[in-house]
Amino acid sequence: MRFFYNLLTYLLYLPYVGYWLVRGITNRSYLHKIGERLGIGYPRLDRCIWIHAVSVGEVVAAVPLIRALGRRYPDRPLLVTTVTPTGAARVASLFGDEVYHTYIPFEAPTMVNRFFAATNPEIALVLETEIWPNLYRGCGVREIPLVLVSARISPTSVRGYRRLLPLFRETLSHGIIIAAQSDADAERFLSLGASSERTRVTGNIKFDVELPADLAARGRELREELFGQRPVWIAASTHEGEEEIVLDAQRKLLQVMPELLLVLVPRHPQRFAGVRDMVARQRMSVVARTDGVPCRASTQVFLGDTMGELTLFYAASDVAFVGGSLVPIGGHNLLEPAALGLPLVSGTHVFNAQEIADMFVDKGACKLVQDSAELAAEIGRLLSDADTASRQGDAGREILERNRGALARLLAMIEPLMD
Repeated sequence: MRFFYNLLTYLLYLPYVGYWLVRGITNRSYLHKIGERLGIGYPRLDRCIWIHAVSVGEVVAAVPLIRALGRRYPDRPLLVTTVTPTGAARVASLFGDEVYHTYIPFEAPTMVNRFFAATNPEIALVLETEIWPNLYRGCGVREIPLVLVSARISPTSVRGYRRLLPLFRETLSHGIIIAAQSDADAERFLSLGASSERTRVTGNIKFDVELPADLAARGRELREELFGQRPVWIAASTHEGEEEIVLDAQRKLLQVMPELLLVLVPRHPQRFAGVRDMVARQRMSVVARTDGVPCRASTQVFLGDTMGELTLFYAASDVAFVGGSLVPIGGHNLLEPAALGLPLVSGTHVFNAQEIADMFVDKGACKLVQDSAELAAEIGRLLSDADTASRQGDAGREILERNRGALARLLAMIEPLMD
């Protein structure tokens, strides 16, 4: 099966190149360091610690791990790879020159070999469940320890992987260590051929989220400077088709809370201008972060059109709606706003982190809604009932504290591999 897989990678090479070039026509960030995707232009490293985080969510989840590795192994270069330009931008904003960044190469064997020849990893740490047969085989034949960090696999994914079971079993046979999020995830990996001796349950490092100690204070300052004394709710990491629902909810809320401000933060920067135009077309007054001016009393929407400031906007808000969940994207990170004690609202499409979402719903820390009417009703309830909002925020913080510790378990598992 490996022969046919490799043949497929070469057949898909030209369409792959075409995809990135076409994306680059409308978004220049997709042309950024495009050579790395094709196996050229990597930094020359020696005995680096390689962390792969596919996009923004995984980069944010990896922050405590990357910082801990930097403290424990200051003599090792840290290499962070991503797939998406937004992930790359977040790496740059969070770490600057503290780490090296490259894009992960295309799965063709020649490009994978060039990646390893240049970067020479001592250990590979892959966030969640990114399965790359040739990259994983490259680690195995070079005797590079490979750990799947906070590894998860859904029942639906198991059924899909079973169709390629020989290739998947062979991929998992290269000494891969699976640090699973839960017992159920570990069992699913075992059913696909993972080694029982190298499959362990360590938990989800997303619960070990680290926020700056002064974040709450900076949020209050930002709120006073830009928003004034008015209620504020945030719709964070929204996607196409979601902003219309959020704006409709804001319009409903303004009928009973005319002073209410919506902080709207689209997930992808290439959509910032289009979302602003959408708000204007709906005849709602808008001020953007990049305008550099405070909101007026008549401002109804504040557009967060910068990268790396989402947690600051959370800290300046009273209630948080977490996007990617009213449309079938799978939902985004509930844990950052929970760490700030915000009451949470989400759509029902939360399959990317179903267990976390279920935990928050069961403990009363988050309410799931389906449309603009339900969203407006829930935001309005939380803004008008301070006690309920406070209890909901406290419940989220308690969930976070009870589930911390995955990072410490993971570091303890990595240490003998580094030795």
